[in-house]
Amino acid sequence: MSKVQNLSLALVLASPAFASTTLASTAAAQNAVKVGVLHSLTGTMSISEITVANAEELAVNEINAAGGVMGKNIEIVKEDGASDWPTFATKAEKLLTQDKVAVVFGGWTSASRKAMLPVFEKNKGLLFYPVQFEGNECSPNIIYTGAQPNQQALPALDWALSKGYKNIFLLGSDYVYPRTANLILKKHIAAQKATLAGEEYVALGGTEFSSVINKIKAAKPQIIINTLNGDSNVSFFKQYQAAGYSAATLPVMSFSIAEQEAQSIGPALLTGQYTTWNYFQSLPNAANKKFVAAYKAKFGKDAVVTDPMAHAYMNVYLWKAAVEKAKSFDPAAVRKAIVGISLSSPLGKITVDANGSLTQAVYIGQSGAGGQFKVISQSKGVVAPQPYDALAFAGKKCP
Repeated sequence: MSKVQNLSLALVLASPAFASTTLASTAAAQNAVKVGVLHSLTGTMSISEITVANAEELAVNEINAAGGVMGKNIEIVKEDGASDWPTFATKAEKLLTQDKVAVVFGGWTSASRKAMLPVFEKNKGLLFYPVQFEGNECSPNIIYTGAQPNQQALPALDWALSKGYKNIFLLGSDYVYPRTANLILKKHIAAQKATLAGEEYVALGGTEFSSVINKIKAAKPQIIINTLNGDSNVSFFKQYQAAGYSAATLPVMSFSIAEQEAQSIGPALLTGQYTTWNYFQSLPNAANKKFVAAYKAKFGKDAVVTDPMAHAYMNVYLWKAAVEKAKSFDPAAVRKAIVGISLSSPLGKITVDANGSLTQAVYIGQSGAGGQFKVISQSKGVVAPQPYDALAFAGKKCP
């Protein structure tokens, strides 16, 4: 560098404008708290996860507009898990060790969560996980706000049995959640003296269902319990309909199809089908109407909201409440403080249990022509979470 260039650089660094800009940047950084948002923005799971990230962004924007958290604005650091489980682990490590985020909101599949879990435990971080899962896990570094098996899969089975569906076919994507959920379901099917008509798995993202449908035809079940995830559902329902099936002839009870997926699959393919969640867009409570209106205002009047989106949205508010209760952003202090926190939410009243999961209501919905779900059955009050199913994992307890 020449003497002239050196002199010019020195003058710039010494200038009041440069000094004020630097001070402003430093002040802004000191007045912000970073949070990670880690979802599949590409790949087979993006059909479900992009809108979950949107819901978290909406909550952050609302909180910042209302003054932030303990006087600090929330700054999102967004990463793409790319529907690839090792990538989720790598991105989680980056968020915790390089970006120094206070918390991460993210994941969908249990495979992504399982990949991230050791990263959060090693780095003493905190993950808010918004999606239903198979249970059989309880970590102090994860807040599991989606449904436990006793808050989705088992109520769905009980409802099906109560309607006379005693011959049941289990269909799922080939990874940990569907296989473990179905292990639990099989134990309860046997205990209820019902019949397992068949059990089949397709690779996550798989689109070929001809052999599965042939097995369904041969088994002659009364109902299919569906734990397919991602865009495999689009292919399955198209091929199921092409084979001559409908909700009237062979109903399907799904655990990963909500309003967003119905929109992508095509409402006509799902009309009359069933799903079980802790939330539907059609819930009439005031908090939900406000949430739906806010989401549509930001992301478009034709946008829909789903159970994982509602959980993800509330996760940001639960974290805020725990931070303010703890008077700290420290993950361990926040995890301790969050126990017992209750909020009135789009889902209704929710409370964080000591095991880091939610006490929440359960709803069974039936899909209508417009892709919305009518609630046809619901729990009597809220249901406490049970991370370990008594039949499948007897004796196991949270640490």
